[in-house]
Amino acid sequence: MDNFYEILKDGTLLCRLVNDIKEGSVKKINKTSLAFKCMENINAFLEAAKALGVPAQETFQTVDLWERQNLNSVVICLQSLGRKAGNFGKPSIGPKEADKNVRNFTEEQLRAGQGVISLQYGSNKGANQSGINFGNTRHM
Repeated sequence: MDNFYEILKDGTLLCRLVNDIKEGSVKKINKTSLAFKCMENINAFLEAAKALGVPAQETFQTVDLWERQNLNSVVICLQSLGRKAGNFGKPSIGPKEADKNVRNFTEEQLRAGQGVISLQYGSNKGANQSGINFGNTRHM
């Protein structure tokens, strides 16, 4: 993890990554080792990743990387971004994202569905409780 952290901590590689996926995602990449400029790079990457479709819950906080607090969340973010890359004509990593499957039902179909009894409600039809054994005791 040391090498992973060292390569990513200034944010320049992350910014180049999102710019490779979608050109112009990060307008200015700071090329300095000053802490606040590096954190600006990381923050610019995170904003660009969200704009490319990475859900907020799959991103990380700037300090997670900069202060090496939670590198696992950085990996999760990169994996999520890797899945989104396919949406921009780039090679993607990980499983293919599901396609949206919108279903439109007519009022008649919706009404017909209201009369259906699910298995949980209807599977014991005709059953009764007499003669059931619980342990050694017979209940009637």
